[in-house]
Amino acid sequence: MSEQPHGAILQRDKTTYAIVPRTPAGIVSAEVLERLSAVARRYQIPIVKITSGQRLALVGIRKEDLPGIWQDLAMDAGRALELCLHYVQACPGNTVCSLGLRDSLSLGLALEQIFMDMALPAKLKMGVSGCSMCCGESYLRDVGVIGKKAGWTLTFGGNSGGRPRIADVLAEGLSDDEVVAKVRRVLEYYRGEGKKKERTARFVERMGVAAVQAAVA
Repeated sequence: MSEQPHGAILQRDKTTYAIVPRTPAGIVSAEVLERLSAVARRYQIPIVKITSGQRLALVGIRKEDLPGIWQDLAMDAGRALELCLHYVQACPGNTVCSLGLRDSLSLGLALEQIFMDMALPAKLKMGVSGCSMCCGESYLRDVGVIGKKAGWTLTFGGNSGGRPRIADVLAEGLSDDEVVAKVRRVLEYYRGEGKKKERTARFVERMGVAAVQAAVA
């Protein structure tokens, strides 16, 4: 796939496009859902898919329809191919879940807002889980946060791709503000030392876990 104008991605058929409107932490309002539904009908979009990253992909769009679709949606484009934070995946946390120990939704939204424009060596995904059940898939994300009674646990270097890797624990017992501060430090270290298109899993393997832990201590 190659990225095209209007925040779209050319599909395998080489004639239609897909877009991924930004849905921070997978949260959408009734108004956004109504606009998405209206756009799908108006432009006869054949596929609307909830992705593994809690995003909505609109697939099978004609190129000439792209400007009108973005105007009607009135939403920002999600990142798909850029070397930056693509999304923050967050479970419901203690907002609604009986097992949730911490507010993963609020922290997930904050992390996406703070780091969404940070340039990085490669694409990056975050997972925020409100308890150790880890429904935000935190141990398989580049940056993971897991809620526990004593505070948040921060992990780094996870990957669920062709060479899967369980993330390493960088710190435990953190407050929300401490999570943000340590995520900033580890991403700045990764940005400074990482090679272009080197995902965090391979970065940790190359640099060593101890070096990464020392960078955020």
